[in-house]
Amino acid sequence: MEKKSILWETLLDNCVFFFQGTSLLTPQEVSTAAPNWEIPLAFAEQFPFSDIFTIPGGDQGSVFSGAISCVSVPAEAPLPPSWQAIPVRQVFAAISGSLSNETGPAARLLRAFHVAQWRRESLFCGSCGAKNGDSGTELARLCPVCGRVEFPRIAPAVITLITNDEGKILLAHNKKFTPGVYSLIAGFVEAGENLEAAAVREIREEIGIEISGIKYIASQPWPFPHSLMTGFSARYAAGTIRPDGIEIEDAQWFSRDTLPLLPGPGSLSRCLISRWLDRTL
Repeated sequence: MEKKSILWETLLDNCVFFFQGTSLLTPQEVSTAAPNWEIPLAFAEQFPFSDIFTIPGGDQGSVFSGAISCVSVPAEAPLPPSWQAIPVRQVFAAISGSLSNETGPAARLLRAFHVAQWRRESLFCGSCGAKNGDSGTELARLCPVCGRVEFPRIAPAVITLITNDEGKILLAHNKKFTPGVYSLIAGFVEAGENLEAAAVREIREEIGIEISGIKYIASQPWPFPHSLMTGFSARYAAGTIRPDGIEIEDAQWFSRDTLPLLPGPGSLSRCLISRWLDRTL
């Protein structure tokens, strides 16, 4: 394994996250719903050529005041006996109260996973093609040839809970969803758009209706991939539901007692739907 001199000495006694692709690596005795998935860095000796790195913490009082350390294991590396690879989505789905705890294990896991993905995707400079290095002063990649600085990619996305005058909620089935699962309409923000305009456009494009009364509710980091989800509520204004057939296969109005299968816990979509069910939204 290529040791990162300073980092290796700094992290040797610390506990770190181990990632391989989109999975979290842990010894098999660690539960999917464990309160902490950071394990001793000494285990990195079992994974040659891994990327060992530290995500610096913020100033005192910031959400992430402490540093987070990680080992990114090459995709082709075999797992040692008694180790397991757990999809990060599965781990996150097992967490309850994730949106209300910005500094707990779940938040640390998502931040670490987001940065680990970005590091794999930013090995080379996007301007001159040289191999990137790390900035010594901030969380960034620095090209040693042309000086280009690259920060972790964050793609804003909107997700909207729509209700009508009959007290029903609009839920849709995306082709990528598990069969039978319905959720809220969501999509990425395009260049030049504000968040509210993106919500209006996505709903118009995907199910053909118009909305009004857009209100911001909450946000959530969501590295599947590198997103920041921003949640809104809105009212149905006009139009007939017409799924686009490209992303959305079906969309319907549902009452509280006729709901279909919903997204798993932990996601902003489930949080918004739960608040509507509790009549707090």
